[in-house]
Amino acid sequence: MASKPGILTEWPWTWLGNFKYVVLAPFVAHSIHSFFLSKDEKQRDIVNFIIFPFLLSRMIHNQIWISLSRYRTAKGDNRIVDKSIEFDQVDRERTWDDQIIFNGLLFYYGYMKLEQSHHIPFWRTDGIILTALIHIGPVEFLYYWLHRALHHHFLYSRYHSHHHSSIVTEPITSVIHPFAEHVAYFALFAIPMLTAILTGTASIVSLGGYITYIDFMNNMGHCNFELIPKWIFSVFPPLKYLMYTPSYHSLHHTQFRTNYSLFMPMYDYIYNTLDKSSDTLYEKSLERVGESPDVVHLTHLTTAESIYHLRLGFSSLASQPHTSKWYFPIMWPITLWSTMITWFYGHAFIVERNTFKNLKLQTWVVPKYRVQYFMPRQRESISNLMEKAIIEADQKGVKVLTLGLLNQELLSMNGEQYIKRNPELKVKLVDGSSLAVAVVLNSIPKGTTQVVLGGHLSKVAYSIALALCKDGIQVITLSENDYNMLKARLTPKAATNLVTSITFTPKTWLVGDGLSEEQQLKAPKGTLFIPFSQFPPRKARKDCFYFHTPAMIAPKHLENVDSCENWLPRRVMSAWRIAGILHALEGWNEHECGDKMFDIEKAYKASLDHGFRPLTLTSATESKA
Repeated sequence: MASKPGILTEWPWTWLGNFKYVVLAPFVAHSIHSFFLSKDEKQRDIVNFIIFPFLLSRMIHNQIWISLSRYRTAKGDNRIVDKSIEFDQVDRERTWDDQIIFNGLLFYYGYMKLEQSHHIPFWRTDGIILTALIHIGPVEFLYYWLHRALHHHFLYSRYHSHHHSSIVTEPITSVIHPFAEHVAYFALFAIPMLTAILTGTASIVSLGGYITYIDFMNNMGHCNFELIPKWIFSVFPPLKYLMYTPSYHSLHHTQFRTNYSLFMPMYDYIYNTLDKSSDTLYEKSLERVGESPDVVHLTHLTTAESIYHLRLGFSSLASQPHTSKWYFPIMWPITLWSTMITWFYGHAFIVERNTFKNLKLQTWVVPKYRVQYFMPRQRESISNLMEKAIIEADQKGVKVLTLGLLNQELLSMNGEQYIKRNPELKVKLVDGSSLAVAVVLNSIPKGTTQVVLGGHLSKVAYSIALALCKDGIQVITLSENDYNMLKARLTPKAATNLVTSITFTPKTWLVGDGLSEEQQLKAPKGTLFIPFSQFPPRKARKDCFYFHTPAMIAPKHLENVDSCENWLPRRVMSAWRIAGILHALEGWNEHECGDKMFDIEKAYKASLDHGFRPLTLTSATESKA
């Protein structure tokens, strides 16, 4: 929102929320009916019919740019601005599709009112040339002066400051403007299209191509990485006056009073508003090489729809804990295509870059879904992928590699063997079990004397049981088998506090993967379920409380955070991920995988010393805001 919102700031359909697309429904229905069901041949016009598919193609075009830009900026090569993107920018820019809805309404209205737009040909060379010339001349010239007017303090405070709230730009930043601004922009961009239509030279290519050109240049110019190679300007030097670059426009967002041109910098040269550092920033950005991270968090995909929740997917979904959306079933072809790729693609890829004090952090994703981790044939393939990732991290000089989700379980099984096979390995492998145990222990309400321990037993579960039994807290198991397995690992003295029972009165349950709905129903009303695994239990009770998986709230000096970690709230990190940061900060020169467990109290104290805060039910709710 602008600092002093002016009239026509809000979009007319803002009140419709997620149902805003219904404003297009009557026009789409009419175009489909007239094309397929109309008996009048004059009504069957491909021009009217393809408006909606064209709007969808624009959304796909924009999403491709979003994913590409986020991948490249996370990787670091050719990055322009180092400042971070935070959740407030993601929230502000989640309405980037408003301008596509607005354009669609105007396209349908224009088609109905202008007879000349009916049954236009697919191609007309003269119309394409006319459109290009009008854009180069009147459109670029008028936009330049409109843009300068928008930077006058009166209009800037009421409208354009909303766009400039994003210092670090993403492709969709290009269309984040108040409604009144978009009205002015469309009136400007409509000049070439209306001229071609009214002169009878318009074609599907000239109209669709012009809008696609605007989208392409807008998205490209707002990427935070430089992608225009230097040789292009060497081959054709005048091109520097006819095409801007991402670094050129980035200066406009950091300096504000320079580089006003739309796509063609010639007017900045003419009117002496060119930023003198444009060429220097361009060359530096092209030469920039991504920095090697200090800590890498290695995770993987979960459900089939989790591909959309990745930071490289839908930014609005990535900024929220994993939730199912009504439109996911409609997108099953894309979902199926993405799952098929995971069977063939054999390399972990980077999805996120953060900084913590002086540490450089990255998140890498193994391109495998959760279900694949339970397939015997896939486990060997996944192990190979993880080994490749570890080797790559070691070669890049990474200090610590942490394991997320099922990667932790898979490598813990043979992590020590892997280290023995690679004695020269410099990167430290950390599964974060010690901090996960500490977080669970500190989540148990004070004064608790009994807890129920359920779900599949793990390294974390054994350590929790041992710590509780040593402290005199009675641990009740859900089965005789769990009781025997735990007892075998406990000291005789600690084992006296381990019992098994068919009745469960404690209201604190520590649960892992595999906790069934039937077992949850045995808990008394008001029970607090505290997970000790990386995956939260499926909620079967409305009269109980479900805590998050072991996690903590990150301090403010964790920067560049604009996505959520799986199902955790905003700015909340899993204990397993935090553990790697602590290892690097404290300089702990040892592995934590296999059966090895780091000092639990030492790990928890270090987390508090570096600003991480315990996550409570109240703080978890607050962090969602």
